[in-house]
Amino acid sequence: MARIAVVEDEAPLRTDLVEYLSACGHDVVGCADGKELDQSLDERIIDIIILDINLPGEGGFSIAGRLRSHSDVGIIMLTARGLNVDRVVGLEVGADVYMVKPVELRELEAQVRTLSRRMRVGTPAGGIAGNSDPSDVVMTASTAVPTEWIYDQLSWTLISPEGKAVKLTGNERVLMSLLVTRPGEPVSRDEIFKALGKRGWDPSDRSVDSMVRRLRAKGEEALGCPLPIESVHSIGYAFAAAVGLR
Repeated sequence: MARIAVVEDEAPLRTDLVEYLSACGHDVVGCADGKELDQSLDERIIDIIILDINLPGEGGFSIAGRLRSHSDVGIIMLTARGLNVDRVVGLEVGADVYMVKPVELRELEAQVRTLSRRMRVGTPAGGIAGNSDPSDVVMTASTAVPTEWIYDQLSWTLISPEGKAVKLTGNERVLMSLLVTRPGEPVSRDEIFKALGKRGWDPSDRSVDSMVRRLRAKGEEALGCPLPIESVHSIGYAFAAAVGLR
C-alpha cells in the first residue's frame, strides 16, 4: 500500500483517481492545488504524489522542483500536455514518471506499484511529511544539489544548477527572456523575430537559428554542459528545464 496525494484541479477527475486508487488498497488524499498539497504534507506522510501540471496558482513544474530540492518523494506527472519538451522538463525537475491524459487507470495504478517497489515504500526512508525536520529526509545524489537554472535579468547572465554562469549579448537576452518566462512551452519563431524588432518570421531568414546555435556553443564552453534550449519542430524553441528569475 502506498500513501498517495492526487493533485488535480478538475474535481471529477480528482474524485475518480482517489476512488480508484483507494479501491486498489492505497491510502489516498485529493488536493485541488499546491496549497492543499502543502497542507496535506503537514498532516500526513506521503509516499507518492500524482501531480497535474496546469494548476491554479503554483504550477506542477514549480511544485515538483520545490519538493525535489529537499525530498525523494515519488512524483508521477499526469497531464494533458504531451509535447516532448514538456516530458523533458517534467523529468528534469524531478518527476519519476510522466503520463499523458487520458490515462488508463489500471496503467496508472501499475505505475504506482512499480514506483512503490523502486522506492521501497513502507520502509522508514519512504515518504515525506511536511512538518518533519529536514535532517530526517533521506537525500539522494539527484536531490542533494540544486536542479534549477537561474536567469539574472539585471546582469544578463544565465547560471547553471552547478553555479557556473554565461553572459548574454543583447539579442541573446531578448531570446532568453522569452524562453525562461515560459519554461517548457514552445516560443514561436514569429514571436522571437518580433521581439528582436523584425516584422515577423521570414522562412528564408536563418538569423535566429544561427543565434541559437552560437548560444548553445558558447554556453557549453562556459558551463561545461549543454544549454537546455530545445528545438520544437515547426514551431520554434523552448527552455526545457526548471528556471528561476532574479
